[in-house]
Amino acid sequence: MAAGADRPGRWWRAPPPGWVSGLQPASAGATRATFLELFFDLVYVFALTRVSARAFEDLAVEAGGTSGWSPFTGTGKTLLLLLALWSVWQGTAWTTSRYDPYHFGLQAVVVTALVASMVMGVAIPRAFTVSGLAFAAAYVVAQVTRPLLLVALGQHEYRQLKLRMLITYLFLGVLWLTGAFLPTNPRVVLWAAALAGEYLASRFGWPVPGLGRSMVNRWQVVGEHLAERYQQFFLIALGETILVAGFAYSAHPFGLARTAAFGTAIVISVLLWRIYFQRAGQILPEAVAKATRPAVIGRSAADTHLVMVVGLTATAIGYELTIEHPLGHPAAAWIAMVVGGPVIFLAGRARFEYEVFGRVSRSRWIAALALLAAVPVLLHVATLVSAAAAAMALLAVAVADARRAWGRPPEQPAPPF
Repeated sequence: MAAGADRPGRWWRAPPPGWVSGLQPASAGATRATFLELFFDLVYVFALTRVSARAFEDLAVEAGGTSGWSPFTGTGKTLLLLLALWSVWQGTAWTTSRYDPYHFGLQAVVVTALVASMVMGVAIPRAFTVSGLAFAAAYVVAQVTRPLLLVALGQHEYRQLKLRMLITYLFLGVLWLTGAFLPTNPRVVLWAAALAGEYLASRFGWPVPGLGRSMVNRWQVVGEHLAERYQQFFLIALGETILVAGFAYSAHPFGLARTAAFGTAIVISVLLWRIYFQRAGQILPEAVAKATRPAVIGRSAADTHLVMVVGLTATAIGYELTIEHPLGHPAAAWIAMVVGGPVIFLAGRARFEYEVFGRVSRSRWIAALALLAAVPVLLHVATLVSAAAAAMALLAVAVADARRAWGRPPEQPAPPF
């Protein structure tokens, strides 16, 4: 049981005397998410629906994206916002997995990230017009206050790392805030550069001149907590696909074609759930605990779940396009959402399988390649046909998974790291 969980009705542990220097790593039993962390996750249900709504509107305005993809198209800008949301969530999840999540200081970190993420979600629809400063300021606050609070908590194992992170986020925050005052294209460039700088800094141990850099740290048991958090975020993204489908279907009178599109969307979401959790998604915490280098599999799983969440977000956009235009002639960008979303998910799920079992099932690559090969044909048929093709490909993967597991003992994790 997580530290402090034996006190019913308490969502935070009262700070002991000298709490400023009392920050401790997560205890051996702290594998379950706190109620505050789950509350924090609810913000992302809202934020992801705003991401999908924004992308849907952009695709409609761009007349199907006939100009091709670039970072300055609606899809490129929406991806940038999604990556920013993911960065805040992941940074918070890593923090609560590394330290005692019931500590008063950690609760302050989560609450700050929760409020900032809500502001970002509200600002998403107009982040590249009138709400740019709100989005950028909320992002900078979320990223800067986390290491700032941890540095202020006194001496602890990772204080030097947090100091380097604070310096990095302050430097990159200048790019975010400066970009908020610029026109759209320069804003995209500066914000993308800031995100790329953050990603590179994390990859190379947050190097700062004069302060050195960190090597990848061993997780010990905290990796199990973070593995569970990734599972939960996947369910958030999956739940967002259901919300988008439901909102799109209920917005207009029901018709046969729209009902078929809605039914197809529900089938796809169920199949996505089944494929994720059969069986790697069930035992990710066990795989992390069994790994010889837990930090390596944890970092790899972070990237993998980002890929799958991008796939789910694209799939949700595809739902809305299909339900709104089930018999319409699809543009290339529409097919990229309807078919590309499941393909991206399958690619991420294939890597996820390797992280847990050290192997990849052929069915995932075969299904993904079959969908890609069908794109030239799908461009000339109704959007609903493309959704049905995606459902059939996912069904084939789910059936292959079930056949492989039928009559055999549950497969045990065999992480390659």
